[in-house]
Amino acid sequence: MELKENCGEECSMGIGGDQAASAELQEAEESVYNLNKSFSSSHFTRDASPVALSQECDGSKMDHQYGPKGIWKLKFVGGDSVNSVYRQQHRRRLWKRRLLVGIGLAVVFFFMMNWRMLSFLEEVVFHQKSAASGLISEVTPPSRLILRGLDHLMVDRKPRGILHPRLLALAAHALADRSSKTEPPELWKELPNPDTLWMPCADKPLKETQVSEGNNGYILVRANGGISQQRIAICNAVAVASLLNATLVIPKFLYSSVWTDPSQFGDIYQEDFFMDILGNDIRIVKELPLELESLDLESVGSLVTDSEIMKESKPRFFLETIVPILKKNKVVLFVGFGNRLAFDPIPFRLQRLRCKCNFHALKFVRKIQETGSLLIQRMRNHRALSRPLEQNLLGPFAPEFIPHSRGGHHKYLALHLRFEIDMAAYSLCSFGGGKEEETELETYRLLHFPALAELKNSNRVPSAANLRSEGLCPLTPEEAVLMLVALGFNRKTSLYVAGANVYGGRSRMAALSSLFPNLVTKESLLSPFEIQPFLNFSSQLAALDFIACAAADSFAMTDSGSQFSSLVSGYRMYYGSGVLPTIRPNKRRLAAVFSRASNIEWRLFERSTKKAMKQMKRTVERPLARSIYRHPRCVECMCKNRNIA
Repeated sequence: MELKENCGEECSMGIGGDQAASAELQEAEESVYNLNKSFSSSHFTRDASPVALSQECDGSKMDHQYGPKGIWKLKFVGGDSVNSVYRQQHRRRLWKRRLLVGIGLAVVFFFMMNWRMLSFLEEVVFHQKSAASGLISEVTPPSRLILRGLDHLMVDRKPRGILHPRLLALAAHALADRSSKTEPPELWKELPNPDTLWMPCADKPLKETQVSEGNNGYILVRANGGISQQRIAICNAVAVASLLNATLVIPKFLYSSVWTDPSQFGDIYQEDFFMDILGNDIRIVKELPLELESLDLESVGSLVTDSEIMKESKPRFFLETIVPILKKNKVVLFVGFGNRLAFDPIPFRLQRLRCKCNFHALKFVRKIQETGSLLIQRMRNHRALSRPLEQNLLGPFAPEFIPHSRGGHHKYLALHLRFEIDMAAYSLCSFGGGKEEETELETYRLLHFPALAELKNSNRVPSAANLRSEGLCPLTPEEAVLMLVALGFNRKTSLYVAGANVYGGRSRMAALSSLFPNLVTKESLLSPFEIQPFLNFSSQLAALDFIACAAADSFAMTDSGSQFSSLVSGYRMYYGSGVLPTIRPNKRRLAAVFSRASNIEWRLFERSTKKAMKQMKRTVERPLARSIYRHPRCVECMCKNRNIA
């Protein structure tokens, strides 16, 4: 509805009589009344600078205001009551509009922050605060998070899909809620049998010691794999040499295309110490006699590979098959020798000898001990706690013995993150990377595990989904951090991460480094000068991780089948005096929990995770046929004293 322009012109020029003026005035009033009604039922307003035109119709003055698009705004001069009501309604509408906009912005901000948390800021800094001596006195993350010091954990690959983003967001909120709370004390305590205390005693001589003189010939070993497989092969070779009354030549290590490390025995372990400790049990030499060095071992039938020895063979096999070769050629070469000696049934003295080798005879060389000591000191902020474990690991570089004072040292958690590409490929599992990941892992299998690749292509193996539901897949870094948060560790926890070349790169590590900002590695704790001698030697770097993990106040693994984690947990069990807990995931139970990640509530996830982990955390005596390196609590390795507090 609009006001006719000629009304203003006629009124201002005095054209028309009183009757016409009165009629047109009535029409103008009706127009204004109707406009007022329309203003009250709609948002009809403009706040631009208008052009005002004044007209007088029969003594009544009106202001006609035009907005930028010609929309009328009219008011009666003298009609203050109408304008006052209109202004109040306008203010209320404006206030409601601003309130809605504010609420909308708050909601958008909330979701943006959650999205930001799920992206986990791809960069985290690991800052080293150096004292005058050059040692790091404290590990403090600065305000800007940069992924520095984790470069060795990264494989230069495209970002992968993050698993369980909803649970990760809930974990972030849980950490924020518990920021002022202390961690549950059971995270830092083992749960042993309260009536039994096991003590190390594998180095104690037996009453009836049977010394092997090594008269039947020489045993050579070319151990394969990384430091864990090599260590097990060494100790099994010691037991077999004693069983066969043979002389053991210091083992050598095969070069692996996976580990790419040329290190030999003397680069990692002290050869003379090894020979001295075991000298009363078997005869050990560093090299073959000259008359045997020139033998073509393969042509004379003295070369024995893993394909010729069944895994975990009984002693009878070696007595019946290997002894005749020894007596004939005076030498046997075992190539590989991975897990080729059974754990049961084995004579008591051979089990004792295996334990003596693993827990007493294999001492790291001085440069590894010295650098490992730096790692422990810096993790504890130079308040190192000296125990039999540190003394055995570090030798002369262990701190002076200080009686354990409660709360007198800085605690830290060590996590072995076993998620390298070889593990991912070998597991036959999928990890959220889609078709590209599947192709990449299949290519790796064809190159490094051709038999496994052929088996997979034959469709004779379970699907990736079935493998995961059965707990046969390694935990991803995202699942590892969810496990730690659910167990009760808080954001302030000092976390040492062991491992190298995490498959998936930065996107895989983002969750862990964001939720646990006090995360460090050997690369971030050590200066470039200190770590330089170990670069390009994966087994020596793994030895440093072994020391840091073994000495940790609490140790968590992501794959209970990992030999490295098994050796570390066994070492802690042997020397820990019942106070060094190890967290072992029950991957089958956790898989069932993670399968509900899209809708499970956080408190239920916490309860389910704790229930799945409680049984695995309890330490028991070695079950039959289980590894003596992982479960040394048995009479062959340790001595048992009852009713000792």
